[in-house]
Amino acid sequence: MKKLTLISHVLCPYVQRAVIALKEKGVDFERIDIDLTNKPNWFLGISPLGKVPVLKVGDDVIFESAVIAEFLEDTVSPPLHPADPVRRADHRAWIEFASVVLSDIWEFYTAVNEEAFERKRKDLIQRFERLEARLQAGPWFDCETFHLVDASFGPVFRYFDVFDAIEDFGILAGRPKIARWRKALRERPSVATAVKPDYPERLRDFIAARRSHMAGLLLQAA
Repeated sequence: MKKLTLISHVLCPYVQRAVIALKEKGVDFERIDIDLTNKPNWFLGISPLGKVPVLKVGDDVIFESAVIAEFLEDTVSPPLHPADPVRRADHRAWIEFASVVLSDIWEFYTAVNEEAFERKRKDLIQRFERLEARLQAGPWFDCETFHLVDASFGPVFRYFDVFDAIEDFGILAGRPKIARWRKALRERPSVATAVKPDYPERLRDFIAARRSHMAGLLLQAA
């Protein structure tokens, strides 16, 4: 395979998805972090949406995390999707569900007042209630095997490692299957190393710099 270069940002959850997939497949790649508040011109020249992640395959460019993951599925073993078409479609649907949850999380920690914050907290509770009902008995989303859908939820739970240190928001409470899955993901090497060791501090600083309800709670907890 041609040289792979992943253009990323240190906090982006979608970058983490791509990194996890690359690591699970044992692919060598170079990672280049950029500042999304001051995007370099060379990046804007290769990213049609101006977003990360972008994967350079030699001189070719692939953008969007889901497309990057599917490219890796098409080109690199082992497969991270189930072989059965129905299960594979189900997993892809839950990957989209994870994207919706990531959007909810963004609105949760950037909510500017308590009312909006509480509304989004309740939305997240409902999302995780549905997810708890879907999970199987094994350590992963679909029992004993790690799949791309697991990679998609790794960044979701990483947020809560930081949120839990601020306050118990009750979003994941009473979810034994999610708790087991979250622990397995936290301990998975590909997930653990998808971010730099200072990720929690960087995320807390990012939250604190915003004029949001959670920023106020973070400052109170400091």
